[in-house]
Amino acid sequence: MNRELFGVFGGIDTFEQFRSSDDFDEVLAGPTLTVGIRDSDLGVPGWSATYTGDEGRCLVWGESYVPTDDPNAARWLLERYRADGIDALRDLNGSYLAVIDAGPTDEAVIATDPVRSRECFYTDEPGPRIFGTDAASVGRTVTEPTLDRDGVLEFLHLGVALGEKTPLSELRRVPLDSRLTSTAIDPLDRFVYDPQPAADFDAVGELADRLERALRRRSVLPGRKGVLLSAGYDSRIILSQLPEIAHSYTVGSLDAQEVRGARAVAAQYGASHTAFPPDERYLRPDESKRRYSQGIKESLHIHHAGYTDEIDVDTMYHGLLCDTFFRGHFTAENTVDVLGKRVPTGRLESDPDPVDALLEKFGYSRETSLDLAERTSFAVDPDAFVRGAIRDEFDSRRSRADRIQNALTCCGIANQPSMPFHNHLSDNFLTSFLAADRDLIDWHLRTPPERRTTETFLRACERIDDDILRHRPPDRPHDTTLFNEIEGFVRRKTPFLSSFEPPWPDREALFERHDFDQRHLGDLPHVHSLPTRHKLRVIDLRGWLEFRPEGAMRLRSWLRPPDPAVA
Repeated sequence: MNRELFGVFGGIDTFEQFRSSDDFDEVLAGPTLTVGIRDSDLGVPGWSATYTGDEGRCLVWGESYVPTDDPNAARWLLERYRADGIDALRDLNGSYLAVIDAGPTDEAVIATDPVRSRECFYTDEPGPRIFGTDAASVGRTVTEPTLDRDGVLEFLHLGVALGEKTPLSELRRVPLDSRLTSTAIDPLDRFVYDPQPAADFDAVGELADRLERALRRRSVLPGRKGVLLSAGYDSRIILSQLPEIAHSYTVGSLDAQEVRGARAVAAQYGASHTAFPPDERYLRPDESKRRYSQGIKESLHIHHAGYTDEIDVDTMYHGLLCDTFFRGHFTAENTVDVLGKRVPTGRLESDPDPVDALLEKFGYSRETSLDLAERTSFAVDPDAFVRGAIRDEFDSRRSRADRIQNALTCCGIANQPSMPFHNHLSDNFLTSFLAADRDLIDWHLRTPPERRTTETFLRACERIDDDILRHRPPDRPHDTTLFNEIEGFVRRKTPFLSSFEPPWPDREALFERHDFDQRHLGDLPHVHSLPTRHKLRVIDLRGWLEFRPEGAMRLRSWLRPPDPAVA
């Protein structure tokens, strides 16, 4: 990876047992904690920073903003930490990982941002606790790794390893909104739902004000600026409020509805637009994508990875997770039957089953999972396994939420499948993560789930820019979800009417056109009939495990057809 944080709870001699200091741009060494950082943009305003002084050492990795005019976020954090302890993290804003070593009288800590938009992997297997941002680098320190069957199965069936699991039993992740010390993992309380009555909290006005502040905060990121632009709602508000963004990029054919819509939005705000054709590069599961999946999430979400060399900007903006934080993606909606299709009404389900709701949001396919189980040697009933895993994960998040709908969203945020998208961008560009803004997270936590809707978001955006909907998304010509769903259904069923196109290229066609079965799964012909998405998960997992060949060999034994004699 281009950027990396790696550390140990121990001195420089312990650090050097596992990594060379020469691998990093800077190493902060103390008697109880040593950490290295590699980042060519270290010290850029709004980005990674380090500080060493008589009072200790501090490192902030990633996007970071502080409430004062101090240009060094690490120095500010260390000073506040010595005064206020762990509460200092409440005022650190951005998408970051913080390492704080405040001297001999305080225990060193590593803390995620409130929503864990930056993963921290750790292991105790070699002896001292080792941590870092690259799962493969930390995993290499494990002397005798074993595959975590549950983590592997969750990834294959759901596209995400839940909770703190990875493919290796000895490798874990720091939980959502938590801190890591030399001997413990402690939860923090920055991400706890506290919905406010409508009379006391104007959801539309507060969201509009906070969006403006968050975008203004992120305008300090330097250099040539671009945005990954869709024809939908989320990225256009960024383009509308940051006129210095000169370039926009979309993956899709020139004649696709999504590309035409994005091009119109770009022209509205005076930005150039580039469409990358969905060729082999869109799906190619090589190192340019696979490493960022960290073995826990699908690289498929890194739509732009194959085109990185053609993106000529220094700073990149995106709208990832705006639908989750502002528009209720993980809440369970009430539906009605319209000609055999379940159509959401725009109202929340009064008593949702959390397992069923989350399985639908994660895109679980019972039939495909049964097919996968019949073709491999994992001795487990996939439906019972997946339902149990989802139930356990939901229960683990329940204490942070006041009601089931908020617990569903908390569970979705803690296990967001699309995070490799941000991992890749932030490794190759200075990257702004709007949805991870502290003030916007606070809005999310204080706004009742029935008001975290597309309508609320669009009303807030229109207060900022009353022309924001000049060009509507091609598949959402109406103000209400129900009308959009009905028109989509009518178009699909009526001759001579064109259907709404999906926003992303056809994965199945590209996979077949470029013969990925033979090129990437030639030794596993029995899985060729599985859907493309599940085959891409197999390719991701095998490729990521190549950093430890014994792990890849063990996975291969599980992927073989079941032994008829055993069955």
